[in-house]
Amino acid sequence: MKKLLSVAFILTLTACKFNSEQAALPIFGNRTPTTVNGKTDTIYQTIPAFTTVNQYGDSITNKNLDGNIYVADFFFTTCPSICPTMHRNMLTVFDAFKAEKDIKIISYSIDPKHDSVAVLKKYADKMGVTGNTWWLLQGKKEEIYKLSESYLVGKPKEDARQQFIHDGFFILIDKQKRIRGFYDGTVPEQVANLITDIKKLKSETDQIVK
Repeated sequence: MKKLLSVAFILTLTACKFNSEQAALPIFGNRTPTTVNGKTDTIYQTIPAFTTVNQYGDSITNKNLDGNIYVADFFFTTCPSICPTMHRNMLTVFDAFKAEKDIKIISYSIDPKHDSVAVLKKYADKMGVTGNTWWLLQGKKEEIYKLSESYLVGKPKEDARQQFIHDGFFILIDKQKRIRGFYDGTVPEQVANLITDIKKLKSETDQIVK
């Protein structure tokens, strides 16, 4: 199975799953059948380990997301095109879940050379983002670019003018670090669907904290 899904294929699957409010969210990515003690199970693709720093200067790794449902995206603070629209829409998600301790938003900068901790903090302050629900993350460029492939979105690129090109998807990740949905972050209706799916995901048996 190809690591990257086409935009059309992702949006088709996303649209289909909204036809039934009761249907479980799909699980995207590679899957490997396995047999343990005669019982067949499936190992799903998950988001791998990473090391970053957030807008407060705190070290953030994949371990900080243990036990959390989260939404991820890729951006850069000087983006003149889709990022401002994406993050205006992400504020809707932030406002909906900022009081819930097991919901996080993480935005990976694809321009870590410019997007220092101070720059990320200024960007967050300008949006009115406070607390620890939404982390803006800086890491090593090559590691962030490679990590994007694990989220099944297009790997960021730089054009001849050194402008960054990236997908505008919000990616929904469950507490087992499996990919559960893709949403066009520039489309308010898709973001509304994301909010609905987060609530649905919270109700799944294996996402409930006991």
